[in-house]
Amino acid sequence: MSTPSILTETEVLHLRRDTPGCKERIHFNNAGTGLVSAPVLQAVKDHLDLEAQIGGYEAHDKAMQAYSNFYTSVAKLVNAVPSEIAYIENATRAWDMAFYSIPFKPGDRVITGKAEYVSNFVALLQMKKRADIEIDVVGDDETGQIDLVALEKAITPKTRLIALTHIPTFGGLINPAEAVGQIARKHDLLYLLDACQSAGQIPLDVKKIGCHMLSATGRKYLRGPRGTGFLYVSADVLDQLDPPFVDLEATRWTAPDRYELKPDAKRFENWERYIAGQIGLGVAVDYALSFGPERLSARMIELAALLRERLSALPNASVHDKGAHKGAIVTFLLETEEPSKTKARLAANQINVSVSSYTSSQLDLPERGLTSLVRTSLHAYNTAEEIEAFIEALYPQ
Repeated sequence: MSTPSILTETEVLHLRRDTPGCKERIHFNNAGTGLVSAPVLQAVKDHLDLEAQIGGYEAHDKAMQAYSNFYTSVAKLVNAVPSEIAYIENATRAWDMAFYSIPFKPGDRVITGKAEYVSNFVALLQMKKRADIEIDVVGDDETGQIDLVALEKAITPKTRLIALTHIPTFGGLINPAEAVGQIARKHDLLYLLDACQSAGQIPLDVKKIGCHMLSATGRKYLRGPRGTGFLYVSADVLDQLDPPFVDLEATRWTAPDRYELKPDAKRFENWERYIAGQIGLGVAVDYALSFGPERLSARMIELAALLRERLSALPNASVHDKGAHKGAIVTFLLETEEPSKTKARLAANQINVSVSSYTSSQLDLPERGLTSLVRTSLHAYNTAEEIEAFIEALYPQ
């Protein structure tokens, strides 16, 4: 497989010119929210203006093509077909719509890993309480990624689902989603992949990964508006799932006492939604596709590797990323400063970072003796010069 070409200097300048936020600050918090591009911003503003001028329903009708383009664009991003894509207001709700649609029975088992996100794991705990399922947490291998051998050994005749977080929010780890998919296929198990941090950060191909369901947000590495996301559901498993709630968008009311679910992934949608946001997310996906997800990802990973190298060379600093393959999220600690204080000090210098706490990672950080970490997360519009400015701000002369 050929190595994707890194973006040219001209392309990086193009990205930065298209990103108004780059003029004001160094944004190393793309795992929180990416900075939207000018085309996305304009698309959202234009539709909101149209709603104000002619009315919301009327604006929706007039913008139907842009609204519908979202499905085609997202399908291209993940190598699906448009009928397998649902617009959902965020990644957590998309994951919920998939997970809660599985008709669990008492004694069914779900396999997950230590990197599972808090919102997902508390949903597992709720289903354990509600439906008497069992949760099997698989440990990490020597690299820090999910242990594939242990995962396969954990499978029992009662195992119903593998739920995996592709890239955890609190570190650089990229879990081996495709290898997990091969195991799920071998044992005929449902496979739900949380791609909240991976959509836009690394290329996604649901056919190669082998997942039946994939949830993602618009606001992070795809650089779409907040309050947007999507759910992929394979046509192969659609009829095995029963959406946890439905409305007039998800169904067709066929008689006073009967209804039919939509024949595609739209059965997971709500009728009322952020139309301007859906249009904006479609534009954001098209923008990423215009550069090439592989090339954008290659630059992000290259920049993150440089940042890890620079941080590792600093006195009293420690990097806490793990995994055989690492992405664009870099976590670290300064021995002499709490993460919240590091974040505040950097913010005073117009540098955006975040803090990851054990409250979002009860299965991982406490086991490593960590309570919180400074989280940096880079995008393709970031630069090596920004990394040097970041290092100088960490250790001012």
